[in-house]
Amino acid sequence: MAEEINKEMVEHEIVTKDSKENLNSNGVHEENQQGKQMEGKNKDDMKPWEQHAAVISIPRFDYKAPPSLIQHSHSGFLITCPIKREKSATKEAMSIFEKFIRETITVDKETSESLDAITLSKRRRICQHLEGDLVTSLKNEENCCSVPVGSGTSAESSAALSLVKLTGSGLLLLVFRRDMDPKVVDILSNIFQSLGSRSLKPPQWCHRIFPIQSTCSLDEKELQTVVSRLVKQFVNDKQNKISQPAKFAVGYNRRGIEENEMKDDKRSNGSDVPVMLDRSKCFEVVAAAVKDAVADSVVDLKCPEFAVLLEVLPVSGIPENKVVVAVSVLPQKLVSTKPRLCVRALISDAKKSGKRSL
Repeated sequence: MAEEINKEMVEHEIVTKDSKENLNSNGVHEENQQGKQMEGKNKDDMKPWEQHAAVISIPRFDYKAPPSLIQHSHSGFLITCPIKREKSATKEAMSIFEKFIRETITVDKETSESLDAITLSKRRRICQHLEGDLVTSLKNEENCCSVPVGSGTSAESSAALSLVKLTGSGLLLLVFRRDMDPKVVDILSNIFQSLGSRSLKPPQWCHRIFPIQSTCSLDEKELQTVVSRLVKQFVNDKQNKISQPAKFAVGYNRRGIEENEMKDDKRSNGSDVPVMLDRSKCFEVVAAAVKDAVADSVVDLKCPEFAVLLEVLPVSGIPENKVVVAVSVLPQKLVSTKPRLCVRALISDAKKSGKRSL
């Protein structure tokens, strides 16, 4: 009799255990289904550009930038890349600038970052004196708090730089806010140094990065003022060694914009844009501005000590009678003279051909 009672109790426990497992499995299954339904619902509620941003974290076009480029001077970067690879190049460029953007942030932000570092160091000291689960919880809290500080470069670079829509393909334009005046030439120099020391991975999509020190309308007087100011700034910098006479060269890139602009009669309504788009006229204006800044200077196309580079920016959404040009004065180490005067490529053609042959 006792054996039968024990057997019935064991069978009852087994049945109860199986029923609980079935309930748990059904409960988990139902929760998973509900979670999937919620995820599907959230994704359906998201707009197309929000879904795209969730997959690829690239900045959206700043449609307020074109009018600001006409009214005010901006600094930034013009990047060349393969056609139809602009999104990949944008993502790559932002990841590159994240490593160097902090050097251009204002003192207030640097102070706040140092305060964050001090706070984290204090947390670590406190954790060393504690034991058990409390140590683990504090460490987890510290890790959670340290994520924004570590990822602050991405937030800062995306907030500081705006992506401007262009009418041309194979080009990217990133400009800084008007209240920022970063040393874009130093940023490019640091990028080349990191590439040379192999601390920075060679880019796959970004070919050249042109640092924009200033932008202005393609107007003769305005262009002379900007070039003269940048040349004086370069010559007065003690890091730049200038001989007597100073050797300079001028580069002017219109990237095919002249075919459309000079044939468009609408743009010639009292504007000197078609005249300034002429290469010889632009060289004349820039050379006069350099002579005004440095009286003892000569043109040397083979081995210039500094180069004045101009890039006509095919900005979308600007008035028909306006053309924006980017201006920079670069040292010899950042330019190449063959086959034409331009900013150095991030990866030399020899390395590219070597990669293709492998």
